[in-house]
This record gives sequence, C-alpha cells and structure tokens, in this order.
Amino acid sequence: MSSNVGLTTPRGSGTSGYVQRNLSHLKPRDNFAPYPKDYDLLKHRQRKPDKEILDHDRLREVEVKVFDLRDKLEDEGVDEEDIELQTSALRQRLTSLSSSESKSDRKGQFKPHQVHELAQAKIEESEKLRKALGISANYEEGSHWKKQEERMRDGLSEKEPDR
Repeated sequence: MSSNVGLTTPRGSGTSGYVQRNLSHLKPRDNFAPYPKDYDLLKHRQRKPDKEILDHDRLREVEVKVFDLRDKLEDEGVDEEDIELQTSALRQRLTSLSSSESKSDRKGQFKPHQVHELAQAKIEESEKLRKALGISANYEEGSHWKKQEERMRDGLSEKEPDR
C-alpha cells in the first residue's frame, strides 16, 4: 500500500485490498458559463471552398482522361509524335471545357470527400436562390426585427414628452 490509501491489511475484510479510483466523481469546473457571451460565433458561416484544391481536382480529372487516351494509343502501337499531338489537343479541349462549365448542377453527385466542390456548389445554389427571391447581398439575418424595434423605440420616445 502506498500513501496510506486503502486497508492496512486485506485480512478478514472479504476483499482483495485492491483500490480503484471513483470514476463517477465530477470535479467542479472553473469559470463555467452555460451560454457563450459572443453571439457572433453563433451566426451561420458558410464554408468557403479552397480555390487551389478546386483547380487541382479539375486539372487532375483532365490528366486522368489524357492518360487514358495515351495508354489506349500506346496499346494500339501509334507513334510517339502522334500520341503527343493527340494528347495535347485533348488536354487543350478539356481544360477549356472544364474552366467554362459549372458543376453546381451535379450537387447530389459529389462524393463525401469532395468537400470543397460541395461547398462551391452550395454557395452557387444559395446565390441563385438569393437572386430569385430578391434578397440583397448585404442582408443580415434578423435585421427586420432590429429595424422594427428601433421604430418602436423612436415612436415611444416621441410620445413620452406629450404627458
């Protein structure tokens, strides 16, 4: 036994003398606040996609298709110069197509690991919805209620001197 914890001898106690700590004991927390003081943290912030990752994924898709063409042409026994010409032409065509097209139409087709593509599609969808509903770009959630409260305060403050 160390530190005078437990029984001096387990003889006659009906136990083995093994001492365990109480796992159900809750230690008091210091400076515990049930609600956050900063309400700006509670506002919804949309995840911004990383443009470098989006560009990398887009170029990777192009290179996969170019590699497939190169592999197919090599299996057919085409000359190296012809392979280079065809692959460079395909690469040019695919890069021009991929930079112009928007992938927001295939929002449900993203895989779980394509977080940045999903975020980009969500931003485009939200922007389309905002324009369709006629909501201004600098709209702040709950601003209508704040304006209404200010009008009520102004109305009450104007009525008080008439008493």
